[in-house]
Amino acid sequence: MSDKPRPAAARAGIALGRCQLASLHALAVPAVGALVVLALLLVPVGVGLWLLPPAARALRAMSDIARSRADRWSGVPVDPPEPLPGRDRAASGPRRAGAILGDDGFWRDVVWAWLEPGVGGLLVAVPLALVEYGAFGALVQPFVWRLLDDGNWYAFIPVSSTAAMLAALLLGLALAVTGLLLAPVLLRLHARWSRWLLAAPRATRLARRVARLTDTRTRALDIQAAELRRIERDLHDGAQARLVALGMTLDRATRLLETDPGTARELLLDVRGTSERALADLRDLVHGIHPPVLTDRGLGDAVRSLALDSFPALDVHVEDRLTGRPPAPVEAAAYFALSEALTNAAKHSGARELRVALTHRDALLRFAVTDDGRGGADVSRGTGLAGVRRRLDTFDGTLDLRSPPGGPTTVTMEIPCALS
Repeated sequence: MSDKPRPAAARAGIALGRCQLASLHALAVPAVGALVVLALLLVPVGVGLWLLPPAARALRAMSDIARSRADRWSGVPVDPPEPLPGRDRAASGPRRAGAILGDDGFWRDVVWAWLEPGVGGLLVAVPLALVEYGAFGALVQPFVWRLLDDGNWYAFIPVSSTAAMLAALLLGLALAVTGLLLAPVLLRLHARWSRWLLAAPRATRLARRVARLTDTRTRALDIQAAELRRIERDLHDGAQARLVALGMTLDRATRLLETDPGTARELLLDVRGTSERALADLRDLVHGIHPPVLTDRGLGDAVRSLALDSFPALDVHVEDRLTGRPPAPVEAAAYFALSEALTNAAKHSGARELRVALTHRDALLRFAVTDDGRGGADVSRGTGLAGVRRRLDTFDGTLDLRSPPGGPTTVTMEIPCALS
């Protein structure tokens, strides 16, 4: 999710400022990289074994800043590598250095430190150079061209007359506007460059995914067992109890049918009411397992029905761009995840309007809930979204929460799947 919508000029100006910060960061990176290389060169004489751990930690702090900025500024998430090894204070300097030298993430940081100034720094410097040179042509040339001799040039224009000065002014404005327009594009390209260099190695990502799937499989089995126990309990305490009472009432009515027809009639009326309540209990139970409207009409209409039935006081807009239907288990998981997200927004955000978007792209079912509430939501503070995340984990799905103070809040959920 992004912050509140801003005008294009404001977004371009913010991107330009971020390019300036990224360029300064690119200038500071090689200094730390040089310290790491110095430690590596001194390893054979022993001094580097003690110098390498703090130098590597300093370089990791710089690369962590780049990873964080890529996500916050451009929405390009970068999977971090494993923490640097050898953080145990009891370990000696040589042991820490040996562990660091065998770490793939450390060597990725080193490569990034030496390529970032030339490639990454150049990417973010281009819009800065265009804006600064354009500002010189638009703001300085009109006032200094008369003071300079005939050798005054601006780009390819010899500025020696009023007409040439106006041409330089227009060219300067064009260059400045081009730099502003390029700033967001090149900033995002810089973020992708950072991800290419700084993301965790493929082996690390696969190991994390295996561990995550193992954990979510275990939790899914526990949740399934708990759900079966809940269904059994609901049947025992609800529909089964009503059916037992219904049988007992029928037995009494049968015995009184010839001796006391009036009382028997009243008991039969009670039987009808009890059967209706038992049927309602069964419908509620089935609805909690798998809503019939989801089976009949699909995810978009099921969410619309949920919004009308459960959130009549909110203005809920559902945008369904799905061109097919996901597998039934995925569809059910998405429905209940959306139900929990809508409930959470209604209870905690103070929202008056909710927007639900359903899309499928790049083999990912993506569904997002955006509200106009107060913001400040946090998964770790028990806002109800932790349960949504656990539900998505079962299908290797992800949840992303963006909720700046003051709103808006957007919960974006994704599940890998194909549509029928």
